[in-house]
This record gives sequence, C-alpha cells and structure tokens, in this order.
Amino acid sequence: MATHAVIDSVVGPLTVVAHEGEIVGLYMDLQRHRPADDMLGELDLRARRAEPFKTAADQLGAYFAGTLTRFTLPLAPRGSVFQQRVWAGLHDIPYGDTESYGGLAERIGSPGAARAVGLANGKNPIGIIIPCHRVVGSDGSLTGYGGGIDRKRQLLDLERAVSGAALF
Repeated sequence: MATHAVIDSVVGPLTVVAHEGEIVGLYMDLQRHRPADDMLGELDLRARRAEPFKTAADQLGAYFAGTLTRFTLPLAPRGSVFQQRVWAGLHDIPYGDTESYGGLAERIGSPGAARAVGLANGKNPIGIIIPCHRVVGSDGSLTGYGGGIDRKRQLLDLERAVSGAALF
C-alpha cells in the first residue's frame, strides 16, 4: 500500500509517494500529470520521520541548499519500457547542464524520437530527483515542464549557480 508525505521546499510543497520502501512519486502542487489525491495512498503525518521519507526530505533539503548534486534514494518509477529508458537517461545529464529532447533520444538509442522522449519526460513521476528539468528545446529554450516553466528555470538557475555552468 502506498503512503505519502508532504515536504516543504523552496519550489513549494512536494508530495513524496512511497511503496514498500521505494519512492514511486514526487509531485509539485499544481503539477501537470499529478495523480488524483486518492491515488497517492494514505497521508501519514508520521511518515516524514520514517524511511524513505526522512532521507528524501534530507536529500531534497541538501539539493535546494546547493550541497547535493546527485540523489541516492531507492526509486521505483512506474511506466512503460520506453519511459523507463528515458527516465534512466535523465540521470546521466550532469548536474547544472542541459540536453535537448533530440539529444536525449539519440543517446538512449531512439534517434528521431524527440517527441516521444518529450512525452515520456512529461510523465516522469519522480520530478527533481529524476531530473527532467534538465531537458530543453533544441535551441536551448525552456520548453514544457510539468511543474511550470518558472520552476524549471528556478531549478536550472540553482544548479548553474552551484556548478558554475554557463547560462543558456
């Protein structure tokens, strides 16, 4: 049975969903493709002190403070084989860097599938931790982000400030 906890963050409340000790979802408020609240499992106010919620909250806090550049959490995103390939490929985009949808499609062995990559990216159930915000348009523009373009910019600006990477 899934349970969830809500964690405060600089980008607003984050709902972390876990099932059998693994994170299966991380959703922002007002996020596109966010499941209905009754699909998130039981809200457990004590869960924030239990695993994996405690470690998720600690790591998210460190990420937003600029002291964590790679998450080490037990993840179990649910999706198709293609979606899983896209989400796995997102982990390889370096902190503070970006990659185009087409570049990601080519890198995961699906050249010409930029649109499909974009759709899979948009369905990423574990945003921020699986860094879908690092995918941009072929011209470097900030396109489509389930949490909103302003949040995407905020996450990328945070990472670039910490890493010293060049701006778009």
